This record gives sequence, C-alpha cells and structure tokens, in this order.
Amino acid sequence: MKSDHAHDFRASQWVLALEIPKALVPLTGGTTGRRLPGWMPAHEGIGALLAQFLTQLISDTTSYQPTDGARLGTVLIDLCTALLAQSIDAERALSTETHRRTLTLRLQRFFLEHLHEPQLTPSAVAAAHHISISHLHRLFQCEQATVAAWIRRRRLEAARRDLTDPALRTTPIHTIATRWGFPRAAGTSAKV
Repeated sequence: MKSDHAHDFRASQWVLALEIPKALVPLTGGTTGRRLPGWMPAHEGIGALLAQFLTQLISDTTSYQPTDGARLGTVLIDLCTALLAQSIDAERALSTETHRRTLTLRLQRFFLEHLHEPQLTPSAVAAAHHISISHLHRLFQCEQATVAAWIRRRRLEAARRDLTDPALRTTPIHTIATRWGFPRAAGTSAKV
C-alpha cells in the first residue's frame, strides 16, 4: 500500500507493508485469491482511514493498554479487509461486522473533521452518509456513548487542548469555544 505523509503529500512518501494470514481476512467466495493492484491509495476513502489509524498507532504507543491489542488488531484487520475488498471490487463479500466497524470509523473521522461546525448533529451526519438516524445510533451502541455524547466529548477534548496550550494563552475563551462548535457560552451544556 502506498501511504502519503499527512502534512505534505508531495514532499515525502511512505510505503507500508502488512502481512495478514488469509484465515483472518473475513472475505467469502474465494476473493482472497485474486491478484491485488500494486499500490493502494492512502490519501482518500478507506485507504486514508487505514493510514490514519496506523499513523496514530505508530506515533503514540504509550496511550494504549496491553488489553487494547486484540481490539486494535480487529480494527486493523477490518480496515485492511475493507480496503482489499474495495480494491478487488468485492465489497459485497465483506462480513456485516466488517461493514459496521468500517462505517463507524468513517463516521468518527467525519465527526473529527467537522467538530468546529455547530450544525454537526446526528441528523445532519446521517443525511450526509445516506443512512437513517436510527442506524447511526445503532452503530454507536458499541461505542458506549450516544452519537451526541461522542461528538460533545471530542469537542470538549479539543477545547481543553487549546485552553491548556501555552501558545494560545492570549486567545479568548469564547474564541476557542466557537472554534470547537460551541458558538455561545450555553453551547457546552446544550444537546449536540
């Protein structure tokens, strides 16, 4: 898979090789024996999700517990399988669970990219991804938080990072709040 560095796509290129036993790839119908393309893009779609996931894993291993390994491995295999299925046009062969986890990761990435938008709501996200609001909420049942709570937590984490950043000490609090989707003081307690 070809992976581009997140900051400057033209300046540097990374190549990442993964080896996953076929038995762990949840594709059906003999699709794992097909010839793969030489390079798989890592700058958009599922390839970008996989690259972002791997970059995060590699850059900060201290924040993970030993018990996280199995769960992170499952996510890695699901993302690799989804990218593989997409590259050989075999997405129908993916398991329901792989579809669910990949869509959940895609939604979470969308949330993070749009945290600054006050109109980021479950209904807007569902409409943007052509799924029902109830399906969106079912996807997040495994995340141990409602969709609104997940968004609110990420916004608060981002605002906290900015508030504790010495480089931003002269930035007014309301500016930081607005930057992370809280357009007025009451926004921190309002429903997302």
